[in-house]
Amino acid sequence: MPDEAYFDGRIASLAVETLSEVKDTPFFLAVGFWKPHLPFNPPRRYWELYDREKLSLPTNPEPPIDGPKIALHNGRELLGSNGRELTEKQVLELRHGYYAGISYLDAQVGKVLAELERLDLTQKTIVVLWSDHGLHLGEHSLWCKTSNFELDARVPLIISTPSVTAEQRGARAGELAELLDLYPMLVELCGLPAIQELDGTSLSRVLDVPTDIVQRAAYTQHPRPAYYKGEPEAMGCSMRTDRYRYTEWRDFRSGKVVAKELYDHRNDPDETRNVVASVTDKAAFAEAMRLLEAKFPRRSYVE
Repeated sequence: MPDEAYFDGRIASLAVETLSEVKDTPFFLAVGFWKPHLPFNPPRRYWELYDREKLSLPTNPEPPIDGPKIALHNGRELLGSNGRELTEKQVLELRHGYYAGISYLDAQVGKVLAELERLDLTQKTIVVLWSDHGLHLGEHSLWCKTSNFELDARVPLIISTPSVTAEQRGARAGELAELLDLYPMLVELCGLPAIQELDGTSLSRVLDVPTDIVQRAAYTQHPRPAYYKGEPEAMGCSMRTDRYRYTEWRDFRSGKVVAKELYDHRNDPDETRNVVASVTDKAAFAEAMRLLEAKFPRRSYVE
């Protein structure tokens, strides 16, 4: 089937058409793609890019050692509200479909970027590519999103500006950032009037110095149950520093901490062991706790 038989293919075509309409004026164009979200059903040629026999099962399929039960969920987006067991064959098929969906998405993004170049807009257009969340594909016994683990909280973020030199192109920044930082960055790069009292911090200086530090920590949060009516029972407040991911699960009404998680990314990047009770670097752990408390005070979430 053609790419345009699916939603994202039609979105790419509309974006290409729109660029021709706005090319002679300043423009902001938000192009929202769906893939690689469920269902994993891109056109066949994208599946054929991968050999399923060469794909691997998740390396950390079990919940973290000493991890609290509240950190997990039933994967209802894929498994249904009652959950179901998947065979290894099904797991590999789903991972195959996810990779195929990413390649399909890449092709749609490529169409938009190719049109920018054809219209001679590349050297006067800022392009930012990001996602709203990550995804589990069987890691930690989880499927899809709605957790505070690294695989859900960390997202792709690619920034291209006309000022980027050939030497800078493709550089990878190893420091922390949040999606909140995109708006103040775009305001600054576009020469618009500065806006005060924003939660985000412009990332513009990282484009020149990829090792520059913008944020000491990046924050995310997710409730339990993940899908609820009225209000949740608990809120998971999570913070990532350069070394740790620290999460507190708090009663939604009282703010009381009901569970804690601490993952040492220097020694355990896959977050396989909750070391909150056995961490050796007590000072670093205390700093992580202090940063989280400053950002998300321990209080009731009910106003």
